[in-house]
Amino acid sequence: MVNEPSEYSWSSYQINALGKESTLCSPHRLYLALGLDKKACEIAYRGLFKAQVGDKLLEDIRQSVNKGIALGNERFKEDIERLTARRVTVGKRGRPQGWRKLKDEV
Repeated sequence: MVNEPSEYSWSSYQINALGKESTLCSPHRLYLALGLDKKACEIAYRGLFKAQVGDKLLEDIRQSVNKGIALGNERFKEDIERLTARRVTVGKRGRPQGWRKLKDEV
């Protein structure tokens, strides 16, 4: 777990709250509605993080951090994998089906 949201590597917090440049993220219309200019949006966005995180979300975040995977919906994870060429989801456990047959054929 991290002490600050900006320390979590899969978060867009640094982009939305601190103005860090990124080619991976584009401003969402709800983010843009937070203020009249970029600085106002950043300030309002930081304010959203002053509330406590619920137990379920906190557990989901902890599991993602511990497993080294991204937290988000399937489309988000697919986009991140495509853009970063890095696996961000949990793979299937065990050996692939048919591995023994393939091994015996060699």
